[in-house]
Amino acid sequence: MAELPKRYDPKSVEPKWYQRWTENRDFVANPNSSKPAFSIVMPPPNITGVLTLGHVLNDTIQDILARRARMQGFEVLWLPGMDHAGIATQTAVEKWLHKNEGVTRRDLGREEFLRRVIEWQDKHGGIIIEQLKRLGCSCDWSRQRYTLDDAYVAAVQKVFVDLYRKQLIYRGRRMINWDPAAQTALSDEEVISKPQKGNLYFVRYEIVEEPGRFLEVATTRPETIMADTAMAFHPGDKRYADLLGKHAWRPLAREKIPIIADEAIDPEFGTGVLKVTPAHDALDFEIGQRLNLPIVDVLHPDGRINCPAVPELDGLERFEAREKAGEVLRARGALAKTEPHENNVGFSERSDVPIEPRISEQWFLRYPKTKEALDVVRKHLIRFFPVQWEKVYAQWLENIRDWCISRQVWWGHRIPVWVHRTRSLVRPEVLPKIFLPDLDSVGEAGGKEVSLSGLGTSRTFLRYEELFRDDPSLTIYAATTDPAEITHLERHGFVQDSDTLDTWFSSWLWAYETMDEQTRKKFYPTSALVTAPDIIFFWVARMIIAGLEFRPGNSNRVEDNIAFRDVYFTGLIRDKLGRKMSKSLGNSPDPLELIDRYGADGLRFGLMRIAPSGQDIRFDEKQIEEGRNFATKLWNAARFRQMYGPSDASPKIDQNSLSIYAGEVLARLDQTLDVIEAAYREYQFNVVAQALYSFVWSDYCDWYLEAAKSEISGQDPAKKKSALAVMDYVFHAILRLLHPFMPYLTEELWATFGFDGGSIQFQSLPEKLKLAFPSRKVTATIYELVEAGRNLRAEARVASNQKAKFALRSSDDAIQRERPVIAHLLNASELIVDPEYKSPTGVPVATISGGDLFLVMEVDRDAERERLDKGIAKVQGDLRAAETKLKNKSFVDRAPAAVVEEHRRRLKDFSAQLEKLKQARECLN
Repeated sequence: MAELPKRYDPKSVEPKWYQRWTENRDFVANPNSSKPAFSIVMPPPNITGVLTLGHVLNDTIQDILARRARMQGFEVLWLPGMDHAGIATQTAVEKWLHKNEGVTRRDLGREEFLRRVIEWQDKHGGIIIEQLKRLGCSCDWSRQRYTLDDAYVAAVQKVFVDLYRKQLIYRGRRMINWDPAAQTALSDEEVISKPQKGNLYFVRYEIVEEPGRFLEVATTRPETIMADTAMAFHPGDKRYADLLGKHAWRPLAREKIPIIADEAIDPEFGTGVLKVTPAHDALDFEIGQRLNLPIVDVLHPDGRINCPAVPELDGLERFEAREKAGEVLRARGALAKTEPHENNVGFSERSDVPIEPRISEQWFLRYPKTKEALDVVRKHLIRFFPVQWEKVYAQWLENIRDWCISRQVWWGHRIPVWVHRTRSLVRPEVLPKIFLPDLDSVGEAGGKEVSLSGLGTSRTFLRYEELFRDDPSLTIYAATTDPAEITHLERHGFVQDSDTLDTWFSSWLWAYETMDEQTRKKFYPTSALVTAPDIIFFWVARMIIAGLEFRPGNSNRVEDNIAFRDVYFTGLIRDKLGRKMSKSLGNSPDPLELIDRYGADGLRFGLMRIAPSGQDIRFDEKQIEEGRNFATKLWNAARFRQMYGPSDASPKIDQNSLSIYAGEVLARLDQTLDVIEAAYREYQFNVVAQALYSFVWSDYCDWYLEAAKSEISGQDPAKKKSALAVMDYVFHAILRLLHPFMPYLTEELWATFGFDGGSIQFQSLPEKLKLAFPSRKVTATIYELVEAGRNLRAEARVASNQKAKFALRSSDDAIQRERPVIAHLLNASELIVDPEYKSPTGVPVATISGGDLFLVMEVDRDAERERLDKGIAKVQGDLRAAETKLKNKSFVDRAPAAVVEEHRRRLKDFSAQLEKLKQARECLN
């Protein structure tokens, strides 16, 4: 066995082991294995991404699950990959081009721009994969996937065409969320609501039929007044009932507009009157649709004002125009007042600018299998951890809206639709049967009635020769991935739609399209998904829907087609003040710098200890330092063991030769195994980490190793052999339990100690001994005694490394037998054990179940009085609590008999302690 260095150096250990693991193909999944399957698909980070603490948290949890499953005997697939991140990647490249070459994507054209994106991606993308390897992630890198892999692209296109032909995908002109920075549509889930401070502008609209009378409207957006097409109030609002049917003069781009009533108006907001702007507000659009109001759009796609009728505002940026509109209205006498106002504004998740509600022609998906997706979670075929996320999931599915799936970006999955817009009649033979999904053949020219999808309604019946008579500019759509059909379409004047698909449209297939058929047969459905709750709609729900709709499992049974069985939602990492981490606040540390300082294991373990199940995490670097210190503690325990010779390659214990301290540490190991197993079942990783921390630091190092020193350094070889065997047995178990959290350190120590079986990652987890340890009561008394002695030292300000004299008034024979060990644990220069011991007046004393412990020293009587007074007050409080509990008839009647008896015992002990403390206090008077 090689001697361990004095200090653990992660920088020399971690690269060595990761290289060995990958060279040995330890993480590669075998679909032909006879072992039961365990699988996870990694939430694919953006190709542009770099490692954040959020990634560290998420991927450490996945690695813990994967490594533990290997040790449980599963064949494990942890499938990694990356997402092309349409908007994010395109934005990053556009910024680079603008900064370095002074050009835009439109200057380059689509083909050249995409070539530049690929070039940029190859140079700058995928950095995060190498960073995840530094973290120790045991992914099957041989199966790494990308959402723009050729096979994946083909699968996405196939799914689009399938849904199109099922008439679940359609193109329509609807109100959508528009990102003026990226100049693309967004889905509702990509809009983040943020509180914003601004103004309410109270604008006066003169009544056309009653000159001199005005309607006052409170608005946050005076820059859109030119798009007003009506004034509205609630039909029950008697203040304005006489104005119904009349008109008002619009103050900017002056025009007469009707005064209407609609129940959607909130009479409590502002003045109770709404300026109806159908082109720029979702509620106004709905009102406009109900009452057939005209739609006037006064914004350019980039958010500038498009209204030549008001030259003061035309061409201004929208927020600049807001200020200017207030000035213009004030100058024209149409602004009554302004008031400070805070409201929630929707921001683009990608570009972090306020979105604009906008009428736009886009592609939409009617979600299939929503009822089934709700059922599989309600019936717990898929389980959510923490369980409260089930309600959030159900609420979204019960109120689901069609998904806007098209994006006006160039980077991504281009929509596999070909478009033909013409004013001349298209001959029937030009229309291939892909237009007619309900027919076996095209039919002949002249008279055959067909079902044609893609005309804005689910089914439109037309004759070929009538196809363009009603609307000569009608657009015809064809969805296909067949090369021959594409060639046919392009030869007859069809061009591919310029839009791309929402990035999430590709990633909703991630759970199964990342696997080939053989892999899917073994590993789908996946076992668990670890993700953040903010993408429960973006990704989790949609993957569930995709699995149920496309049925990639081994049968048609629902349980074979769910995307995963368990979903664990992590919390958000915040700083010590509770703020979300961001570069702008400077409160987001670089994980790689933390790894450099504390090691990957220190970062992983430190973070997991403070990550309560599903709750936000308050990050403090000291906690990562504690993770490093824990690694050092384990390293030093290993070095201590090495001082006494080699360890058994497969440690065993002799149950008949165990000391009481060995029995105690083995019993506590069994208890720790119970805690860990229960916590894993509920995905409570912080409970697992804390249980391991407490057992290793306290039970093993601080208690057992210290107690065992007396036996190891004693003259009895049998006791020494037994102590070392227990030391090895427990250390062997500790390494296996810690491996999922701290893979590098545990692998290094496992190999150094020469334990059997090769790499630790394939060793079985420890099992409980389930032995009876009748000596535990004695050990508990001794540990209580030692704790009391250490407290006496602290209160008397006697350093822990300074020898001190103790006396114990006790008639307990077991304590007398264990006096050498107790003296060692107390660091006592002398330990007197005498049932008749008479202490000097005022000597510090602690009353415990085993007797009275005295710290024999010169006494500061005033300080000792204060200490005893505090002790008396505490015990009196404990005594009152126990009495109250036992006076509660409900508790006594319902609680288990053993629990009630324990409270009666405590009451008796507290009474005895109080009496002794009072006697000691009286001696100081």
